[in-house]
Amino acid sequence: MGEFELIRHYFATAPCAQGGDGVVCGIGDDCALLALVAGEQLAVSTDTLVAGVHFPESCDAFLLGQRALAVAASDLAAMGAAPLAFTLALTLPVADDAWLAAFARGLQQMAGLCSLALVGGDTTRGPLSLTLSVFGRVSAGLALRRDGARPGDLLCVGGELGDAAGALPLVLGQRDAQDGIREALLARYWSPQPQLALGQALLGRATSALDISDGLLADCGHIARASQVELQVELERLPLSAALLAFAGREQAQLCALGGGDDYRLAFTLPPQHLAALQIEWPDVRVIGRVVAGAGVTLLDAAGQSVEPPRGGYQHF
Repeated sequence: MGEFELIRHYFATAPCAQGGDGVVCGIGDDCALLALVAGEQLAVSTDTLVAGVHFPESCDAFLLGQRALAVAASDLAAMGAAPLAFTLALTLPVADDAWLAAFARGLQQMAGLCSLALVGGDTTRGPLSLTLSVFGRVSAGLALRRDGARPGDLLCVGGELGDAAGALPLVLGQRDAQDGIREALLARYWSPQPQLALGQALLGRATSALDISDGLLADCGHIARASQVELQVELERLPLSAALLAFAGREQAQLCALGGGDDYRLAFTLPPQHLAALQIEWPDVRVIGRVVAGAGVTLLDAAGQSVEPPRGGYQHF
C-alpha cells in the first residue's frame, strides 16, 4: 500500500476528516483552511509521542490512537479554547493493515469525543512516532495562561490525580491487579479525557491554568515562574482515587499524584469568590493549596510544615 492510498483508506475517509464548523478546507490540498470569526484567536499546540519513550512499542493500536489525540487536545483545555481541528504526522516502520485500522478507530473515537476534525498531516517510513497539532478558538484576550496567578488565589485541580502514573506497572506488565482496579487505572492511562468543557468554564474565572502532563509539582512550577509567585501544595488535600489507594497504598499514591505525570487534569488558580459556583457545576474540582507571595512550589504536610518534595516531574533531557 502506497502513502497516498494509506491516507485515503484509513484517514481521509474517516468521519472526523469530513470537515466541520470552522473548517473551510481539510484533507486534499497543500494546506488546511480554518475560519475564525472576528474577535477570536487561534490556539495551536503540537505534541510528539515516540514508541519506547511515551508508550510501549507493542501497545494496542486502538488505545494508542485514543491516547495520542487526548494528550494533544488537553493543551486546548488548558487555554480554555474550544476545539476546532487537528493534523497528524505518522511515522511507521511498516504499513500494517490491522494496526492502521485499529489506530484509525481509536483516533476517530477520541476525535468524536473532543469535537475535533482531522484536516491534514503526513505519513513517512521510520521508527514509530506520532506528531499531532491541535487547533482551537478562544475569544481574544480571554485565553487562560500561566502568568496570571496572584497571592490570595486558591490552587485547584480538576479531579483525582496519580491514576495514570499508578497504572504504569500494569501497562508495562510488571504487576497485575483485581479486575475493577486494573480497568480503572488503565482507563486513566490509555483514555484520558481532556477537560475541554472545564477549561472553557474557567474563562473569566481562573487567573492561570495548565494541564498536568509532567507531574503536579513540576507543572505548578511553571505557573509559579510565569506568575512570579509561590504555590503551596497541601499533601493531605490531594484527591486520590479508591483504585489507586487500593493498588499502591497512600504513600505511593501521593508520590504518583505529585510527580508521576500523565494525569491531563487541569491545575489552575482561582480567586476564592468563584469557588462555590464552580464546584456546583464541576463537583470534581478540588482545592489543593493556595498562592502566596514568594517563588517556587512548596509542599506542606498536615501540620502546615514544609516538607521535602519527591523527585521532580518527567523531563526528556
